[in-house]
Amino acid sequence: MTALWPRLVVNAKAIEENARRVVQKCAGAGISVSGVTKGMCANEDVARAMVAGGCSELADSRVGNLATLKAMNTGLPLLLLRIPMLSELSLVVSRADCSLVSTAETVDGLEKACAASGLSHEVIVMIDLGDLREGVWMDDTGRIAEALKRSRRIRCRGVGVNFGCYGGTLPTPEKLRQLMRIGKELGREIGYPLSVFSGGSTSSLLLLERGEMPPGINSLRIGEGILLGEDVTSMRSIPWLRRRTMWLEAELVEVRKKPSVPVGPFGADAFGGKPVFDDRGTRMRAIAAVGRQDVRIEGLVPELEGVSILGASSDHLILDVEDVAEPLVQGDKLKFFPDYGAMLALATSPYVPFEVVV
Repeated sequence: MTALWPRLVVNAKAIEENARRVVQKCAGAGISVSGVTKGMCANEDVARAMVAGGCSELADSRVGNLATLKAMNTGLPLLLLRIPMLSELSLVVSRADCSLVSTAETVDGLEKACAASGLSHEVIVMIDLGDLREGVWMDDTGRIAEALKRSRRIRCRGVGVNFGCYGGTLPTPEKLRQLMRIGKELGREIGYPLSVFSGGSTSSLLLLERGEMPPGINSLRIGEGILLGEDVTSMRSIPWLRRRTMWLEAELVEVRKKPSVPVGPFGADAFGGKPVFDDRGTRMRAIAAVGRQDVRIEGLVPELEGVSILGASSDHLILDVEDVAEPLVQGDKLKFFPDYGAMLALATSPYVPFEVVV
């Protein structure tokens, strides 16, 4: 019999409500929303919450997840978020309606895959405006434009940009106007106008709130904001969205008094780090049955006041519970709210099942 804990509990109605609020705010600026499901591994309840909330497209970074989304028959088009590997292009064109691309080689490969399967496919050309992840660098669109011009089955839907995913670069009105200039020039190069100017992800919502989104940006790809009501890039909670839409529940396997500093000589921990300890005397400590194999512990916030996270091994989460008002005992369950990185790890772990509540 499989243990019930640890588990990730997800409030699907809260996610649907967040999706609806994002869609409505974006619609006021003429922007459509692609609901990004990758943070929850294309979980069906989460995907359907995004559909019910009004997203016009579903997007994921894994081709396997796109197969899951396709099998749901939601009626929405599917977007591959990660620039595809050349080795998976036949799967890409069979599962996605559109994909993000950054090289001429990918466009040529997609053309061949479509010709072999009798399909057609759309692409969004990613432009790197400084975050140093994927994308054609600034105005260097010549080679990919040539590939698009010679394609018969690949049509360029538009241009897009990422912010904050690697370099921490934040979106600005100037950068988004630059994206539109590049997109219009690319349209002239390939011989037809582009219809989509995808201005980023959750971090771009702040521009909407401030009334600074340039006219012409007509698409955003939103995952974190819908799923968590947070914007990690700007280190803020989004005030008009629901937070704490999901939580980790973990069972305590030990509760007892122990010193706050290890006894005897010590070296690195199991992950090669050299831990530093603050001598606070003997304290009540607890161990929860979840660890670094399951979650990014730095991204967890305990629900119960007085609980603090000291560290973790692969399977044990070490807690200080000295200041908890009511004594804890072995077998108690504690809740922890994840940030984006912790959510990704929990959703991916085979040891942490989902439970959806409404």
